[in-house]
Amino acid sequence: MQFSIKKCLPHILVLLGFICISLAYFNPVLKGKEIFQNDIKHYIGMSKQQKDFKANTGEETYWTNSAFGGMPTYQLGAKYPHNYIKKLDLALRFLPRPADYLFLYFIGFYILLLVLKVDYKLAALGSLAFGFSTYLIIILGVGHNSKAHAIAYMPLVLSGIILTFRKKYILGFLLTTVALALELVANHPQMAYYLMLLVIVLGIAYLIDAYKKQLLPHFFKSVGILIIAVFLSVGLNATGFMATQEYAKESTRSQSELTINPDGSPKEITSGLDKDYITEYSYGFLETFNLYIPRFLGGGSYEDVGKDSASYDYFLSLGATPLQALEQTQQIPTYWGEQPIVEAPAYIGAVVIFLFVMALFLVKGRLKWWLVGGTILSLLLSYGKNLGFLTDIFIDYVPLYNKFRAVSSIQVILELCIPILAIFGLVRLFNSYENEEAKIKALKYTLLITGGFALIVLLFKSTLFNFVGANDGLWRQNYGQPFIDAVKADRKMIFTQDSLRTLILVLLSAGLVWMFIKNKISETLLTISFAVLILFDLVGVDRRYVNNDDFVSSLQINKPFQPNAADKIIFNDESNFRVFDVTSGGARSSYFHNALGGYHAAKLKRFNEVNEFYISQNNINVLNMLNTKYIIAQDNEGQVFPYTNTDANGNAWFVEKLTLKESANEEIMALDSLDTKREAIYTKLTNEQNNLKPNYQVDSLARINVLEYKPNYIKYQSSNTNDGFAVFSEVYYGNGWQAYIDGEKASHLRVNYVLRGMPIPSGEHVIEFMFDPEVIKTGSTIALASSIIFGILLIAGLFYEYSNKSKKSA
Repeated sequence: MQFSIKKCLPHILVLLGFICISLAYFNPVLKGKEIFQNDIKHYIGMSKQQKDFKANTGEETYWTNSAFGGMPTYQLGAKYPHNYIKKLDLALRFLPRPADYLFLYFIGFYILLLVLKVDYKLAALGSLAFGFSTYLIIILGVGHNSKAHAIAYMPLVLSGIILTFRKKYILGFLLTTVALALELVANHPQMAYYLMLLVIVLGIAYLIDAYKKQLLPHFFKSVGILIIAVFLSVGLNATGFMATQEYAKESTRSQSELTINPDGSPKEITSGLDKDYITEYSYGFLETFNLYIPRFLGGGSYEDVGKDSASYDYFLSLGATPLQALEQTQQIPTYWGEQPIVEAPAYIGAVVIFLFVMALFLVKGRLKWWLVGGTILSLLLSYGKNLGFLTDIFIDYVPLYNKFRAVSSIQVILELCIPILAIFGLVRLFNSYENEEAKIKALKYTLLITGGFALIVLLFKSTLFNFVGANDGLWRQNYGQPFIDAVKADRKMIFTQDSLRTLILVLLSAGLVWMFIKNKISETLLTISFAVLILFDLVGVDRRYVNNDDFVSSLQINKPFQPNAADKIIFNDESNFRVFDVTSGGARSSYFHNALGGYHAAKLKRFNEVNEFYISQNNINVLNMLNTKYIIAQDNEGQVFPYTNTDANGNAWFVEKLTLKESANEEIMALDSLDTKREAIYTKLTNEQNNLKPNYQVDSLARINVLEYKPNYIKYQSSNTNDGFAVFSEVYYGNGWQAYIDGEKASHLRVNYVLRGMPIPSGEHVIEFMFDPEVIKTGSTIALASSIIFGILLIAGLFYEYSNKSKKSA
């Protein structure tokens, strides 16, 4: 027992160290503050209705009416029955946010390096290098929590896979199942997809190695075990996985039925997102060097260049006071790359890159090649439209690749691979069997490549680069050439500063390695020295973009929006209606009302198309059919007010005419002039309906009133002397909404491109709509069964491993 405690003590100390470092970097959380994350602000706005419903009723709603006219909550933090893997995830994220994600970065990478048989001290060093990689910190600053969440579990998944390939079949299987289940619970399909690409590269490396060593049976046995682990991990997440898959088919991530654009021009037909949308954020070739020199292309879109800048002098020359000039220099457009917006450079670190290059000369075998292969694939694909031939191949032929945008984010793979290989550079350096001459040679080549590059760009920057940004023409037009000249001077200044910084760090790194090779310092001292250098390097850059200034009181986070004068007037209306806010974007209106707007990357496809064609153009005809009673606008003095739209159709109405359209194109184009109060349209392409008549008689007394209105349940009372057809101003979603007439299930269909419609018999009837998705029931049953199966396998596996270990030690 004493031996076991002694063996575990270093890891316990490392774990405690990770906790302390995570809390130290995000130290305002210790004072009860929370980080302001713009994306999370809008998430709170989007999810408020469902959270309020849960607080008031104790029930979970899987539908919200507060955004985009209505949508499922599957991507808005919905909680599912029997989701026990989520409980494990929450237990692992016990620190205050965002320190919890930083801790996950550390611990996952640490376990991966331990699995790769790296000494715990170097494993801890590597974890710091990975966790403080600038991109991983930046996404926490802006609120890409699900992305950070998924990235944090990537090393853990690789750990399980590698254990399996190393013939640790039981432990590998168990770890892969848990880790992949945690990866999936993060609910970021794009990051999981990129991880899959890296796993394929790893698998190819192991396959080639197995072929050379005549170990193919072992390879395929490992693959078989891992496939079972994949199925089981998906089973543990069955509800969320199935709901997401079901929703994806109806979202903007799937192929549209339309073949025209809003202006009538032909639309490019794709099975996923548009190519221009996918590649909008494409990494520039020169931006590659941001990985090594942080502000090689100017850093973020806007930087604070301070008092010692040409921009400061420029504003003084215009007559600004020193304080005014200093305020203006906080938002200078220093970025001169090609991406639309850049929060910060994806800096991996000069010290880490130095060690990575050294490892290229020292490390041999399959480990090197799958890490280098993953790095190269990640880098090339991040270029997007700038390397069009490769990107087009992946978009056109690689399954699911066209479902994701912002291709530059695939660099998370190289941000994982590079620190691993960098640490193995030190492992080989510490290896006493390595030839000293080979180490010296590797050091010389590394210094020549890394230091030489930094020196060349430092000395010849004016010759090599023009420091002209893609948007400089617009800035020149608005502010004049003198402003652009000042900005270019500042770009050159920060380029010089960071290039010199990188060169110094490289020289210090090279000096430390040389001293170790010459036995001037020990392994421990070298490790500590590199820890100091890496922390100085990465944390220094990280805190330019994410620091204590980003933290605010918890109240500001939990209540990010305050009602304005228009909102307060609308609050007095207790009927059911929608609000269209033309004065603000994002999820502000969703926080207070059932809104037409919202903030989400995967909206319902058809509603988004109606928005592009009509809502964004303020088409009153379409706004009426969506029961838009209030439009928040601004008066001539800039004050917000609620315009009351008295022509809104209401919650439901009977129509006189039902017209069949032959295509989605015809249906959406017809909305422009359709008299939605009297006529409805539908297509046979999506709704095979019998017993639908083209004409209905509607008398003046026919009516449909709302009796009860909840996010997941609506109750109406209808009265009509004739058989009729009713249109409901609710978004159609066939995968869950069930209709009932007098308690008997009834069919309903999609009309007017996005709404619900159904035939109603004559007389008085109670009509109910319930959102009762079958996918939740089925998924929860699968999740429960998978949890039971995995629990049995876990106990049996651990018992077997313990028994074997006991026998060997006996």
